[in-house]
Amino acid sequence: MKKIFLSSLMLLSMALVFTACEDDRDSNPTMTQPTSFTLNNPVNALVDLAESTAIPFAWSQPNYGGWPAAVEYQLEVSPTNEWNYTVEEDEADEGGMIVADHAILPTIYSSCSGNMSAVELAKALVTICGWDESGVPEKQIVYVRASAKTAGAETIYSNVVSFEVNPYYIELADAPIELWYLVGEGIGSADWDNGAGSVATGGLVPMYPIMGNEYDTRTGQGEIQYAGYFFAGKGFKLVRDPGNWDNQWGMGDGGFVKNDGGSGNITVDADGYYRILLNTATDELVIEKLESVPGVYTQIGMPGAYQDWNPAENLMNGMSTSVENHDWYLKSVSYDDTELKFAADGGWDVNWGASDFPYGIGVGNGPNIPVRAGTYDVYFNDILGTYNFVAVE
Repeated sequence: MKKIFLSSLMLLSMALVFTACEDDRDSNPTMTQPTSFTLNNPVNALVDLAESTAIPFAWSQPNYGGWPAAVEYQLEVSPTNEWNYTVEEDEADEGGMIVADHAILPTIYSSCSGNMSAVELAKALVTICGWDESGVPEKQIVYVRASAKTAGAETIYSNVVSFEVNPYYIELADAPIELWYLVGEGIGSADWDNGAGSVATGGLVPMYPIMGNEYDTRTGQGEIQYAGYFFAGKGFKLVRDPGNWDNQWGMGDGGFVKNDGGSGNITVDADGYYRILLNTATDELVIEKLESVPGVYTQIGMPGAYQDWNPAENLMNGMSTSVENHDWYLKSVSYDDTELKFAADGGWDVNWGASDFPYGIGVGNGPNIPVRAGTYDVYFNDILGTYNFVAVE
């Protein structure tokens, strides 16, 4: 009788286990492939692109069957409501058989809302329509759709909405190099300040282009770098757009992840000097420890022909207020055509120069930097010797 009772208990336990497993399978979401999602109509029916900076849009979350998908969204625009060929496909077509009818705007969003750049839209319209300076119409209808991408599913597209713009002619020069910024503990003001005006003066420290590298003339994408001193365990992230968290790099699943708003902070294992390499074209991020110990300077000057080569004048500002500083800046400084160098601690014993402009990698006792007339925000990193003169419009 005792054996029969025990056997009955075992059968009951197994039944409960199987039922629990079945319930788990029923409650665990399985990714499904949606076919579309909803893009809301724009708030403004008419937008003057020359007087605007951002056009707000919002859309629904695609239904992946309850699957917790990290989705990347982009906005696409067309002057004709045709969606056959992109600007990239047109430019890559050497036979001249493809004509672009829509453009994929470069900004990537990780949430269900975001601002369309008025400048990006203006460039897209000039590119697709082929307008010259005298051929821009007073008004133009713009059609917009959104795309959604996530791992394990096909790209899907929203419905199409439209609004009217007052376009303007914009010169289609090479795109500026896409820069990213560090923000977090021990970075700049160390207060996670991602404000639009906090580059160098607050919590955002810029990365630098690399002389000799190629950058996409349309997107400005390619490899950029940074070097500095980091404390173990102090977290930081990389962001692309000051004042916006949509495009960011963090940590997740044991590696670096892009555009996951829920990602963890990036940290290093040991105190020391590190170099960060980010390829914005291929989305590759590498952080490597530097074995050499750089010099530490109390001031960096910008002596040149414009001020009689005095290394103790025209001093730059340090970016870091919390750790050993190796980044320097000047905002909205104007020059006529001139030559200059970077010099440390008011003398010429340590100085950097190169023959490249507007960015380059200065070397000790290198040549004078040939600066062209203009107004610039100037950034300099004394570990890498790299500098960047960013034109101020």
